[in-house]
Amino acid sequence: MAQTKKNIAVMTSGGDSPGMNAVVRAVVRTAIHLECNAYCVYEGYEGLVRGGNYIKQMGWEDVRGYLSVGGTLIGTARCMAFFERAGRLQATKNMILNGIDALIICGGDGSLTGADRFRAEWPSLIEELIANGEFTKEQVEPYKHLNIVGLVGSIDNDLSGTDATIGAYSALSRICEMIDYIEATASSHSRAFVVEVMGRHCGWLALMTAVATGADFLFIPEKPREDNWREEMNQVIKQHRGMGKRKTIVIIAEGALDKHGNKVTPTMVKDLLADKDGLGLDTRITTLGHVQRGGSAVAYDRMLGTLQGVEAVKAVLEATPETETCFIAITENKITRKPLMAAVAETKEVAKLIDAQKFNEAMALRDTEFSDQYKSYAMSANMGLEGVEGIKENEKMRIGFINVGAPAGGMNAAIRAGVAYCRARGHEALAIHNGFAGFARHHGDSPLGAVRPFDWLEVDGWASKGGSEIGTNRELPEESGMELIAELIKKYRFDALFLIGGFEAFHAISQLRKARSQYPSLCIPFTLLPATISNNVPGTEYSLGSDTCLNELVAYCDIIKQSADATRRRVFVIETQGGRSGYIALLTGLSVGASAVYIPEEGITLQMLTADVLHLKDVFAKDKGQTRAGRLVLINEKSSKTYNAKLIADIMREEAHNRFESRDSIPGHVQQGGVPSPMDRCRAVRLAIKCIQHLEKFGPKGYETPDKTIQDPLSASVIGIRGADVIFSSMADLETKETDWKNRRPTSAHWMGMKAIVDVLGGRPDYPTPTEPLEGIAAKDAKRGLFA
Repeated sequence: MAQTKKNIAVMTSGGDSPGMNAVVRAVVRTAIHLECNAYCVYEGYEGLVRGGNYIKQMGWEDVRGYLSVGGTLIGTARCMAFFERAGRLQATKNMILNGIDALIICGGDGSLTGADRFRAEWPSLIEELIANGEFTKEQVEPYKHLNIVGLVGSIDNDLSGTDATIGAYSALSRICEMIDYIEATASSHSRAFVVEVMGRHCGWLALMTAVATGADFLFIPEKPREDNWREEMNQVIKQHRGMGKRKTIVIIAEGALDKHGNKVTPTMVKDLLADKDGLGLDTRITTLGHVQRGGSAVAYDRMLGTLQGVEAVKAVLEATPETETCFIAITENKITRKPLMAAVAETKEVAKLIDAQKFNEAMALRDTEFSDQYKSYAMSANMGLEGVEGIKENEKMRIGFINVGAPAGGMNAAIRAGVAYCRARGHEALAIHNGFAGFARHHGDSPLGAVRPFDWLEVDGWASKGGSEIGTNRELPEESGMELIAELIKKYRFDALFLIGGFEAFHAISQLRKARSQYPSLCIPFTLLPATISNNVPGTEYSLGSDTCLNELVAYCDIIKQSADATRRRVFVIETQGGRSGYIALLTGLSVGASAVYIPEEGITLQMLTADVLHLKDVFAKDKGQTRAGRLVLINEKSSKTYNAKLIADIMREEAHNRFESRDSIPGHVQQGGVPSPMDRCRAVRLAIKCIQHLEKFGPKGYETPDKTIQDPLSASVIGIRGADVIFSSMADLETKETDWKNRRPTSAHWMGMKAIVDVLGGRPDYPTPTEPLEGIAAKDAKRGLFA
């Protein structure tokens, strides 16, 4: 039992969820990297009680291949023995026998509550073991205190204090995929489908599914229906059918209730929809069941599990006996540590409030995103709940919607949400087709010009569509002719412009803002919702489309990795898009366990390549035939002017001297994705509505008071997620203080801190850092030998 290194154990408990294996891999490799011993407890608390072979020390290679596997490879089981003190006493003995006094647990609130109780009892359990003669005081001296850190693995996303639990977005992705399939048959036969999803006390899965798929009606535990819910549902669906919709989708959480606490079942809803004296719809029930838990984790859950696993190891190493038990949370984009039992208590309070029929109070305890999304859904589905009030005639605006740049997943969902909000408020939403190029050259085409109103029946079906239904173009206003653009904005009486796109859209707003002094018609508010797979727009840490792209790339890499594994000693060098932003390459590397990632922010040198080739030769030399021996290397398309994927693969093949093989692979525009991910769809809805709300604060006819518009820095703005907040940033500040115009990216990248994690977990050794290249006069002088 004598120990010289810290022994850290990780276990998974409760229901399985995709992403748990990412946690295990991250904890094991981070612990080893920090010179600790890593252990896995198999079968959850059951393994802790049984001990022996259920508690196993892990090596670096033992967790190879874990990222792409769903569920939990170290198992989870319900353990009645741990509920009794005798079981916890045995668990304590087994931990001491293995020298473990730090435990990281990934599970739901029940599992984490049990862990906190275990920690509280630990000193008395130690004393009891001494009293029983199991150990001496000297033997247990190093284990007087137990440090525990929790990670929330749950597809329900039901723990307060964190925006997302590990596995929730994978389950949501699976549900939305199934509903996309169901919609095809529903539309074909003009049927209604009632789809039941998991969520006994938490309606997050049901709500986000409804938002992402544009469902017609929704039942969740936190917001039960009034007594007239039957009439309300009939009215909404009758209205939708009257508009010409051929399909009806109703989402119901398994814990759905009416306001008296009575259960609302799928059968009740189905009977109502099929009632021949009412709607008389051909209706089917689909209960998705455990398919929601299955499959490989999406990119977000792999990233979340990995980053939280790394943070958990740091937390147990920094903990003291006085440190309160914490869990690792994420708020918007920020990984944080929060008190565990406060979050558990708040979570249990929600369930109690629902049982007590105090539904408004239960809703108030959900996070801001939950309530935002509910209001967004209620408005876009015309449900009349928390209804959006109309505005006075003199406050109504004509708002132009325009996509600029390359297509990105979520563009159509954003437009749908923005148009729905405009309809509810009384604004007039107008589509500008094919970007500024279409606006300038095809606005007056007959019979259909580039500027025209939206057809809601058509737009309503855009929630799950990829690409850009109103087209998009990279042309900037100055290229189209700024004077012409200004004249057209005046001609079509636009009171505001809502832009969706990437760096080109960002540049477009910059040009429009600067041209205001020359053209009064441009003195109207503009706002940008960033949408680009490159995620390179200043002012935000997240862009629509980046999650869809990551999922496509991760799925692509998993398939390539399978080929590499089958042939054992093979390296694939995969080229990603992203312009001069390495975000996509790095996050994909994090999600697939790449051996090396090359990005423009760092560059590539021959010394780096040499170090990586030597490392790969060493890795393959130690390979004794175990499976999953293939390797992936990722390179961003703009990482180097000289070294591309093919050349690097050729160099590796040449330098391998037949010890291993290498191939290059370029997924190309597949990375833009087909059907947008649920995250991109849901965030598109939330952020688009915030954008229109921001624009309407300025009111109509801003060009009549140009000085007032110009003086407001947020009249030209970018919405973004920054850390734990959703904020609007002034275009004037962003373009002067936070934009690297030459490289078309922000001056600082929030995600660069993950580079070290990717390298550590991928086993990449230290390599020579590239020197900063000389530019301009300094470069010329150096070439002339004027200075060293």
